Amino acid sequence: MDIVRDAYLLAGPTASGKSAIAAVLARRLKARILSADSMLVYKGMDIGTAKPSPEEIAEFGMGGVDVVTPAEEFSSGAWLRAAADWAAKVPEDVPMVIVGGTGLYFSALLRGLDRKWVKPPPEYPVIQIDRATVRERIRARLDDMFMSGLEEEKRRLHERYPVWSRTASLAIGYREGDDREKIFVRTCQLAKRQDTWFRHQATALYVEPDVEAVWNLWRSRGPWKVRFVSPSSAETHNMV
Repeated sequence: MDIVRDAYLLAGPTASGKSAIAAVLARRLKARILSADSMLVYKGMDIGTAKPSPEEIAEFGMGGVDVVTPAEEFSSGAWLRAAADWAAKVPEDVPMVIVGGTGLYFSALLRGLDRKWVKPPPEYPVIQIDRATVRERIRARLDDMFMSGLEEEKRRLHERYPVWSRTASLAIGYREGDDREKIFVRTCQLAKRQDTWFRHQATALYVEPDVEAVWNLWRSRGPWKVRFVSPSSAETHNMV
């Protein structure tokens, strides 16, 4: 049986500050958080994906994180099933916040996995931030990742999982031989692709990367009605 719930949405490119903003507002709402990020689903890929800390994951009963190992394939259909499983465990009186940078997940959740996508692009808030600022933030984040042990995390994961799935292999920062500059360039390219997706595959409600700006938009718009498709209903979909 499908579940229809109220949820507050926030999307944006990598390093736009969306996760930090969502965390502040989730505390204000006493809400649970669902991650809509295609790389946070992988266990052990923590530093290179800027995954929230274990304490924060526990605090928000966060869904969409640590779902599979790097050896396993993942897809939009699999994410929908994981999201439905998560939503079924959230009490009805507890608000939900859905935040991430994977536009495909937002589209799948809000208009289904119709490959032709005859339905109009879904409407949701998107952080608007200039690319120069994003590049500066990516550079600073990358420095923090290397200082926190990204190279050691990558080595450990490749030892434990010698063969990675095709989807996990797309993760930036985890390819063997990648140096800091390659990771920086690829991350900037990712941010650009994300921005392009939100401009063309969504009806973006652009909002400044500011807690109160997002809060005011949520209050004026109200929560979205989100249908979480039951695992049995989503079983036939396997769209990456």
